[in-house]
Amino acid sequence: MKNDTARFSDRLTATARDIETLLDRLLSPAALSSETARPPRLIAAMRHGALDGGKRLRPFLVVETAALFDVDRAGALMAGAALELIHCYSLVHDDLPAMDNDELRRGRPTVHKAFDDATAILAGDALLTLAFDVMARTEVHPEAAVRTALVLELARSSGLGGMAGGQMLDLAAEGRFEKKRALSENEITTLQAMKTGALIRFACNAGAILGKADPAARANIARYGSAIGQAFQIADDLLDVEGDAKTLGKAAGKDAAAGKATLVATLGIDKARGRLNELVEEANAALAPFGSKSDMLRGTARFIAERKA
Repeated sequence: MKNDTARFSDRLTATARDIETLLDRLLSPAALSSETARPPRLIAAMRHGALDGGKRLRPFLVVETAALFDVDRAGALMAGAALELIHCYSLVHDDLPAMDNDELRRGRPTVHKAFDDATAILAGDALLTLAFDVMARTEVHPEAAVRTALVLELARSSGLGGMAGGQMLDLAAEGRFEKKRALSENEITTLQAMKTGALIRFACNAGAILGKADPAARANIARYGSAIGQAFQIADDLLDVEGDAKTLGKAAGKDAAAGKATLVATLGIDKARGRLNELVEEANAALAPFGSKSDMLRGTARFIAERKA
């Protein structure tokens, strides 16, 4: 009989495979009925940025949170694919020379290196727009009110008050626009809750929206999502300090070299790791009302804290 770790790994892999298949279909070269054409270079760049995309953790969170409320898996996968398109767009743009100027992503040339800057910008724009196209489809959920709620929360999580706003705060913290200053722990937490945490929180909340969960369940899921969102960023920052480029599939040590504001830099490695463990405990506590149905989500929290890439 497989242990919990093996079962979690199998489920994560299965969902990643299903999301890959779905994204491959959504990013088909064939134009849809209301589209005029899909330019070959643009669709190739979009596919380069979105396919062969690693663990697909955010869609996995959508699927597993939705499973708590017995949501149809096909609809949850479609919602997860929409979210993954947003995540992939953000990576394409983050890698640009004007942003983080990265040459590797998942062990391959970044989109602007494989193509060019202009194509990468348009590929990111198109991935972002396609995400909302997908989330609005009836395959996500038959009820328009549910789809509207998902679109609204995704927009707020990915935009001004979420991921995009967090990226702006991150650039400002590097001293891009004014004299650099040290950020407080609270300021760093806010920045990271927006830049990284917002989409992870959305992934969890999306499952509850799909399942039309009651307010108490929604609150517990939101608490879980917030905890693992912060945990993910701390784990990522620890990997930047302690990992290597071959394992990570991207350059290591760039955050420290750029003087990025991180809790690891502020607290030190040992205290940051302690905070990470506290967040995993908080995430698990939020899942207590769901009992054994939440075992995969508990496994996700553990996976985030222990991941090596």
